Amino acid sequence: MKLKCKICGVSDEKTLRFILDHNYPADFIGFIVNYPKSKRFVDIDKLKDLLTVEKKNSKYVAVLVKPSFEDLEKIKNLNFDFYQIYDTNPSEVDLIKKKYKKKIISALTIKDINDVKKFQDFKEVADIFLFDGKGYEKSISFDHKLIKNFDFKKKIMIAGNIQIDEDFKKYEQFADIIDISGGLETAGLKDISKIDYFLNKLKIIK
Repeated sequence: MKLKCKICGVSDEKTLRFILDHNYPADFIGFIVNYPKSKRFVDIDKLKDLLTVEKKNSKYVAVLVKPSFEDLEKIKNLNFDFYQIYDTNPSEVDLIKKKYKKKIISALTIKDINDVKKFQDFKEVADIFLFDGKGYEKSISFDHKLIKNFDFKKKIMIAGNIQIDEDFKKYEQFADIIDISGGLETAGLKDISKIDYFLNKLKIIK
């Protein structure tokens, strides 16, 4: 299996262009669209500017926490490939998927095995399952081995305080995509040197 990656919480053009122009660009790039509690939140005017940058071979992901109709209408014409949706029930996700014609990353926050089992409710609407910690903007870890023995029949993305000095090979057993955000930051801001190190390191194990 070849691990892919998503760099989440991109909020400035310099960082975005660095990722896109890298020799080994991220497969997915995430933008925090409607969650102002996050230091990585991007307001709609800035978002419009960022998403005019040609994404080349990467996919743009709108990260949405319980999005309202107003939230979704604001971004409906923007250049997103996926909506990554937290805290929204399966029937609502289905309506969003059909109305806006976007692929869906169903994001589940995990503390124990019962949280993992909730994926079954989303199997008809998810294109990718994301398993994340409970921290939202705080990058909290969870035991990634909790997802190891399930047959999800979908691509699996994992987040939850992943750091660049980890052995990524351990994730190949149960995941397709690593989602990293805080691990690429210094003093709360995306760090170009860490992003470069991460993308090069991931390419080596591919």
